[in-house]
Amino acid sequence: MQPLKDQNALLSGIGTTIFTVMSALAMQHGAINLGQGFPDYDGPEDVIEAAAAALKDGRNQYPPLTGVPELRQAVATHNRRFYGLEVDPNAEVVVTSGATEAITACLMAVLNPGDECVLIEPLYDTYLPVVKLLGAVPKLVRLSPPDWALPRAELAAAFGPKTKAILFNTPMNPTGKVFTAAELAFIAELLQRHGAYAICDEVYEHLTFDGWKHIPLMTLPGMRERCMRVGSAGKTFSLTGWKVGYITCDRSLAPNVAKAHQNLTFTTAPNLQRGVAVGLMKEDAYFAGLSASLQAKRDRLAKGLAELGFGVLPAQGSYFITTDIRPLGFNGDDVAFCRALTEEAKVTAIPVTAFYASEGAPSHYARFAFCKGDAVLDEALARMRAWLARRRGEQLTAAAG
Repeated sequence: MQPLKDQNALLSGIGTTIFTVMSALAMQHGAINLGQGFPDYDGPEDVIEAAAAALKDGRNQYPPLTGVPELRQAVATHNRRFYGLEVDPNAEVVVTSGATEAITACLMAVLNPGDECVLIEPLYDTYLPVVKLLGAVPKLVRLSPPDWALPRAELAAAFGPKTKAILFNTPMNPTGKVFTAAELAFIAELLQRHGAYAICDEVYEHLTFDGWKHIPLMTLPGMRERCMRVGSAGKTFSLTGWKVGYITCDRSLAPNVAKAHQNLTFTTAPNLQRGVAVGLMKEDAYFAGLSASLQAKRDRLAKGLAELGFGVLPAQGSYFITTDIRPLGFNGDDVAFCRALTEEAKVTAIPVTAFYASEGAPSHYARFAFCKGDAVLDEALARMRAWLARRRGEQLTAAAG
């Protein structure tokens, strides 16, 4: 009998994600988990009630592949309402089981083995494996702290004859960056010059602060037919466990996106889709309130972290604050810091090196999620304050001895 052959080499070579590792460590040590980006509160009651009612209305068999009509129409209306995009709900919207599946389906729709796909670091951890699993070649372009400005010469150099697409995220995780109109125009020009597509991860579209507004690349001239715009009910309605995503794209792209979706999950729970349709039709005050509420949480955590001595970087959107740990005088890299913070302070953050795939990533930044209750944020700050005081006391004792 022959021994079993090797399994998929790429998947076998991927370690357990840092989010799983840090969340397990948080549970082990009873830490407050400011690592993973999910709220510790529920979303809007009317959205939940709509989904609960839909579960009992006798429509629990397979819904249409591209999504229930109510949600596709709501997505189309949402595009017109917020961005002036005219979208055909029957030919230009595909509903998926979460935004991660949506991103995968969009990549599958356009990439062939050997194609090049431009990715921007720091990046969400599933982007790179999916590109590689499809046999495509990732071309990484790095943003640098503290301002995370788009390096135009490096981005232009990453595009070439084999470039098929760019995948990028705005508002951006983990940096909190919102891409400017000028940066988007530069990306648009490169896409037109090279005949390439854009997969636009826009899950934090309504989570912007300080007057910053999200601009979909799809709204720029010449971008309508080449962009696949990904939204997330999980982020927009604080219901991350529902895993409902939606793709808006030109009718020329939608058939391939739908075929990819068919081969990944085929469809998404119909009652949850109906709940999300109610959510997307909510009044403007809801979306403004979501942004204002999260901005207040960002400010609360940022102020507390700055008072503790962290270098706090600006966050224009998303759930996250990036901090520089060097001012604390910690002896070690970001992974060691986040482990010590979890084990000793009982607070969990994520090392920002986890969002880089290439060598030489900055190793002195930690990411904190602020999408938590105020009492939780205050307790996390109190724990870190006590921990830092203990460390300083120990250092003074050691120096005196």
